[in-house]
Amino acid sequence: MNRTDAGKELEDKIGYHFKDPSQLMLALTHSSYANEYRLKKIHHNERIEFLGDAVLEIVSSDFLYRNFPDMSEGQMSRKRASLVCEPTLAYCARQIDLGSYILLGRGEDMSGGRRRDSILSDALESLIGAIYLDGGLEKAESFIMRFILDDIEHKSMFHDSKTYLQEMLQKDHKEPISYELTDTRGPEHDRVFVMQVKLGDKVIGTGEGHSKQSAGQEAAYRAILALTKDSER
Repeated sequence: MNRTDAGKELEDKIGYHFKDPSQLMLALTHSSYANEYRLKKIHHNERIEFLGDAVLEIVSSDFLYRNFPDMSEGQMSRKRASLVCEPTLAYCARQIDLGSYILLGRGEDMSGGRRRDSILSDALESLIGAIYLDGGLEKAESFIMRFILDDIEHKSMFHDSKTYLQEMLQKDHKEPISYELTDTRGPEHDRVFVMQVKLGDKVIGTGEGHSKQSAGQEAAYRAILALTKDSER
């Protein structure tokens, strides 16, 4: 698939079609690609990411202010942080398979860059910046509401799933919660860790990630979903 077809596929996926497709291409161009092909320093997504980050902050702040009138400033700050932090934005990016569309240098691509949280979250903010420049704040807000500020309770839970799981279990269970590394696979530059979370001797969740921390968070998140589903039966 060439760059034009890939861009159109992503546009169909997100429900926004650019008047100026070069804005989309800029948002998808990582600095490693620009360096490899000797593009000008500004021909990658770091500047537009800066803009998208600011747009995301104002839209998420406005959303929390209007929809949670009983939240204090501190509570809103913590909630916003959980919604726009790197792991949560990377999770949102994976929901639209954004990594498949990013233009990466060969070395970055071979080292697993398309799955790296930092690259995915930066690309998502860049995409927000591109939509803002191309279509204005209303279109950028619509994208943010659809793909980032939807289902915020689950996303807040994902951000700090270990704490949520601890709070869920400490009331009714005396067994200790523990995390165990069960597998490590892949080359050193693209290592994947598999973690299990246990309640006593019982495995209640399994997760994987490119760090032990992210794998543990994923395991806790999967445990929360499973326990919640069981309690609703």
